[in-house]
Amino acid sequence: MTRIYIPFYSRYGNTETMALAVAEGVREQGAEPQLAFTGDTLTPPEIMAQDKRWQDTHQRLMAQYALVTAEDLAAADGVCIGTPTRFGNMAAQMKSFIDSLAGVWLSGATINKPAGVFVSTASLHGGQEVTALVTYAPLIHLGFVIVGVPYSVQELLSTTTGGTPYGPTHLAGAMGDRAPDETELLICRALGQRVAAVAEALTALRG
Repeated sequence: MTRIYIPFYSRYGNTETMALAVAEGVREQGAEPQLAFTGDTLTPPEIMAQDKRWQDTHQRLMAQYALVTAEDLAAADGVCIGTPTRFGNMAAQMKSFIDSLAGVWLSGATINKPAGVFVSTASLHGGQEVTALVTYAPLIHLGFVIVGVPYSVQELLSTTTGGTPYGPTHLAGAMGDRAPDETELLICRALGQRVAAVAEALTALRG
């Protein structure tokens, strides 16, 4: 069965909710999603402890999901990466994982496999599109074939919060307390479906 790797970082659970919707789309295409959490070794525990919601969410995610590994990424047939935005870029926790993939790059294991990106931001113009585009750069270096969301997904024309052709996006609000709405989640499911479909087609071409 085609397997799509879904590594994500989430501080308050919004990107996790998007990841779960992407996974639903993967399943709807008849493929197997594999979710994984980056963890957070970059934030000192005493800093995280100052924000109970962050600390509680992190502890739950660490207990609920496997940690990301280069081996699982390399073995998958495609990938959908989820990250909140940080100053127009991916979160440092996701960047740390991507920076660990030199061995995958050397092996060529991810060449000609599809990749998509989904992003959560605090404000509507807080980097939704640019974070997706910046995240694509290392994926291109790894040989991935970039997959976005086409305008046949009609919700791209009506959403007033999140959702771009570069990938699903979510408007979380200044405190990160706005959950993804159904339109945003539908676009997430559309990405999962499309990455899984492209993975199946590319796998067939590779023989």
